[in-house]
Amino acid sequence: MNVSRKFPQSRLRRARFTSSIRSLVAENSLSVNDLIQPIFVKEDLDGIESIDSLPGINRYGLNALDKEIEKIQNNKIKAVAIFPVINPEKKDDQGSESLNEDNLVCTAIKQIKKNSELAVIADVALDPYTSHGHDGVLDENGYVENDKSLSLLIEQALTLAKAGADMVAPSDMMDGRIAGIRDSLESNDFANTIILSYAAKYSSKFYGPFRDAVGSSTNLGAGSKDTYQMSVANIEEALHEVKMDIEEGADIVMVKPGMPYLDVIKAVKDTFKVPTFAYQVSGEYAMLKAAIENDWLADEVLEESLLSFKRAGADCVLTYAANEIAIKLNQQNLA
Repeated sequence: MNVSRKFPQSRLRRARFTSSIRSLVAENSLSVNDLIQPIFVKEDLDGIESIDSLPGINRYGLNALDKEIEKIQNNKIKAVAIFPVINPEKKDDQGSESLNEDNLVCTAIKQIKKNSELAVIADVALDPYTSHGHDGVLDENGYVENDKSLSLLIEQALTLAKAGADMVAPSDMMDGRIAGIRDSLESNDFANTIILSYAAKYSSKFYGPFRDAVGSSTNLGAGSKDTYQMSVANIEEALHEVKMDIEEGADIVMVKPGMPYLDVIKAVKDTFKVPTFAYQVSGEYAMLKAAIENDWLADEVLEESLLSFKRAGADCVLTYAANEIAIKLNQQNLA
C-alpha cells in the first residue's frame, strides 16, 4: 500500500508524552545528596534573627543552633557550610579572632559535630574578622598583601580542623594558600581533612546579601576585592586557578557565583574531571526569592535553577534554598 502522507520519521515529542516517560529519559536529576545548606551563627544572639536581604534565612545563636541542625538532618541533607557573625569589637586589621581556638565558629563546629552526623564545611578567609572587611591583611596603601596573609590563613585552617571541620574551604583567593594549608594539615595529623577550594571565585556583584549577613559590608564600604578575586570577564584564568589548586592539594574545587557562571562550571568539570561544587550565592537566591514572592516567577524556578548546575557538571551545590528544596524532593520520593 502506498502511503502518500508525509510525517516525521523521528518525533522527539513521543518521549515527552507523559511525566513518567519524561522521568525515564531525563539526562540529569536533582537529589538531596546534591545540596549543602549554608548557615549563619551570630555571637551572643539569643534565638534567631532574620536577614532582610535573604528571605527565609536567619542568623542563629548557639542556643538555637541545635534545633536548626536537627531540621537540616531530618531533611536528609548531608552537609552544612558555616559562616560566623562575630562581635564588631573583636575585629581588627589582622583578623586575629580567626585564630582563637574558642572563637564562635570553632564552638559552633564542635556543637554541630557533637549533636549530629552532618559534615561541616568551614570557610577559610579573614573578612568576617577584619575591621576593613578584606580577606587578608593590608599594606600601608590598602593593598591586600598575599604572602603576609598566607600565614594567617594557614593557621586559621588548622584551627578549624582542630575544632572538627570535615572540610576547610579557602575562599580568600590568595596565591599559594592551598599548598600551605595542605602542608600544615598533613604535618599536624589532619591528613583526612578535605580542602574544598574556592578555586574560581569571581569579584562579583552578587555577594551583597551575604556581606550583610556576616556584617562585613559596612567594614568593606566602597572597597573592592578586584585585586584578588577573579575578573568576571575571564574563563581561561579560571582553568589556570583550578589547575594550580589541584596541583597544590585541593580535593574538591568550587566555582562561585553559580548560575551566571555555568560555562565555567562546565569547563572546569570537562577539563579536570575532579569533584566540582558550585555556590548559588546570596544575590542569586535573593533575586529568585524576590521574584517568587512577587508572583513574577513560580517557586519551581528554584529547583530548575539547581538542576541547571547539575546539567553544567556540578557534583554538589551550596544553596540557601537547600532546606526548602530538600523538603520537596523528599515528598516526591514518598509519592
